[in-house]
Amino acid sequence: MGFFCIYINDEVMSKVSYYTAEGLKKLREELNNLKDIERPKASQAIAEARDKGDLSENAEYDAAKEAQGLLEMRISKLEETLSGARLIDESQLDTSKALIHSTVKIKNQTNGAQMTYKLVAQSEADLKQGKISVDSPIGKGLLGKSVGQVAEIQVPNGIMKFDIVEITRE
Repeated sequence: MGFFCIYINDEVMSKVSYYTAEGLKKLREELNNLKDIERPKASQAIAEARDKGDLSENAEYDAAKEAQGLLEMRISKLEETLSGARLIDESQLDTSKALIHSTVKIKNQTNGAQMTYKLVAQSEADLKQGKISVDSPIGKGLLGKSVGQVAEIQVPNGIMKFDIVEITRE
């Protein structure tokens, strides 16, 4: 009787994302904080809860273990993000089109309101600072557009049209 083995390459392709030097630094700082400060705190909380006796009815122990699991998931997710992170050389980017790290001024065709957004990676998005993700509906609608073009963006109540007024790099 013979055995037949099939080996499958189980390598997971990590999603490549592009970051500014500042964005990469923030990701690394968060990961280091989680590993160097939060992980030891979680271990300490588990040890303290374990010392309180019967683990079968110890809610503190269960909560500490769950918190540790969530922390490890966050660490794993950050490590995966960093493994696919690439630094953008902004000086090499085309300024004639809206690309990641472009600052785009748009004008709503319906009400004439003007807005300015910087297109960034998902993890760098912060609407209060005017940074929107290239994965958001508006971000996707603006990518690749040039000054003078119209971006048609699907929103829950229909399609919004925006004139591309200006594209800059900051």
